[in-house]
Amino acid sequence: MSAAFSVSQEEVSFTGLVSAQPTVMSKAEDQQKNLVHNIESLPSRGPMSSLDQDFLLLKATSAATLSCLGECLNILQHNVSQAAQHLAHNQVPSHNHNHNQNQNQNQSLPADGVSGWSGGKMAPADQKQSSSSTALSSPGMTHLRSPSPRNKDPLQTSEEHPSPEAVDPSEETTDTEDNEEEDLGVLDDQRSIILHLLSQLKLGMDLTRVVLPTFILEKRSLLEMYANFMAHPDLFLAIGGGATPEERMVRFVEYYLTSFHEGRKGAVAKKPYNPVLGENFRCTWDVPRERVRPLRTTNNTATTNAPAAGQPASAASGPGESGRTGDATAAGDRLRLRFVAEQVSHHPPVSGFYCECKERRMCVNAHVWTKSKFMGMSIGVSMVGEGALHLLEHDEVYVFTLPSAYARSILTVPWVELGGKVSITCAKSGYSAAVTFHTKPFYGGKVHRVTAEVKQNSTGTIICKAQGEWNGTLEFTYSSGETKVIDTCKLPVIKKKIRPTEKQGPYESRRLWQNVTSALKSGNMDVATEHKHQLEERQRSEERQRAATNTPWKPKHFSKEGGGWVYHNPLWKAH
Repeated sequence: MSAAFSVSQEEVSFTGLVSAQPTVMSKAEDQQKNLVHNIESLPSRGPMSSLDQDFLLLKATSAATLSCLGECLNILQHNVSQAAQHLAHNQVPSHNHNHNQNQNQNQSLPADGVSGWSGGKMAPADQKQSSSSTALSSPGMTHLRSPSPRNKDPLQTSEEHPSPEAVDPSEETTDTEDNEEEDLGVLDDQRSIILHLLSQLKLGMDLTRVVLPTFILEKRSLLEMYANFMAHPDLFLAIGGGATPEERMVRFVEYYLTSFHEGRKGAVAKKPYNPVLGENFRCTWDVPRERVRPLRTTNNTATTNAPAAGQPASAASGPGESGRTGDATAAGDRLRLRFVAEQVSHHPPVSGFYCECKERRMCVNAHVWTKSKFMGMSIGVSMVGEGALHLLEHDEVYVFTLPSAYARSILTVPWVELGGKVSITCAKSGYSAAVTFHTKPFYGGKVHRVTAEVKQNSTGTIICKAQGEWNGTLEFTYSSGETKVIDTCKLPVIKKKIRPTEKQGPYESRRLWQNVTSALKSGNMDVATEHKHQLEERQRSEERQRAATNTPWKPKHFSKEGGGWVYHNPLWKAH
């Protein structure tokens, strides 16, 4: 009993010490605000400038350090609270008086039992400044004049955008663009620009309207990035070939987990172009039938029909599904997949995309709202929205969500990781999947880790588990005890087909951003910034014109239905 009493005294002492830390954190936060105020009060030129690189680094790192300390304190307080509750619960009856005292102390804490430091509390004046600082500037981010009225504006033509069905397949060519970015790190002059930008941001600030420097841009639009998630169309088309609802859900999870590595190609973190309102991207895939896994009978094992790690899909697949009706295409031995994406809203920024294979009677429709926020030394992007895969032959709909993305180490060599929990559900079959993208912890741990479970909802039976890295090796374990390994880096990629830039409509992504892309490829950031600014100014001008005439924006390929956006002519409405 004396030992237990001694431990209790130590716990109370330690708890009191931890409880005092929010006051220390608040003082540190006030000191950091004073530091920032004093730095910003310095002249912009001279021996001690407010734009001095060391001062900018001090401002950015002090804010990030406070954020990290706040996170650590919350974790510590939570652990202490749990330990105190556990100790109180296990005390002998003779200590009932002390137990009641501890209970009374705990009741004074917030509902979650943690008197945590919230961190980053801004005074009303700071909040006002944060909400108004939507067009932040950085040195080296040139804001040039809008193009002269004499220059022809390709966005103001009356050319109609052909629908995906109207695009002539003979005009399409296999895409030869390589979207992988070189891992060059951050140059000194670029670091100064980033530091200046970071010094103007507040923790948690929405970055939707923040003007970011051109050198962090990826050489493709966000709409094209969504298309690149379909880089393994053979796995996508194989979903409907599953013999049972269980197998179809497993195939969908296999496709889902292998889709991200190609969409997020390259180790370095760069930002795709923000699509302008009305921008669209269209492409197709011609998939050889022998590349698509055939209908699997119940006698086949889980490893029979899947390519082993590094093995070409054609070597592992069966003879195809020539016996199925309605599978004939113009090429006969190929299946065609059509994709269209459009920026349907600018505030908030929402993209809609749709992909279909008429021969397989399957399609996917999705809408995504990208919400970005500043997190100190990283940037987080939430992918708000959902998608729905329709398998018309089975009358099944698979509803899925998307993970968040994070750009880490933005001052050194930025890199991307995915994080968060996503779900895949099929109401008709009663199967669902829970997928977790694990972010790397502060100490130790692996990067890019992902885990998943597929279960039958009515019984709670786990039929498949998966673990590994979303951009590396994935291991699937089935209820039968069988396993399968997929190396995403060795999966064969089927190149998309796209019309040449000169044959595209004025709002198609490649044509719209061609001048920015060309300048980025040649390393001319000033020219890239000029063309980017011209596009942004056009968009603002068009928005003002619509506001003046009270004309609402109407997307060409998608329409609003409930809380989402749906393609105007989906397969499930045509059949």
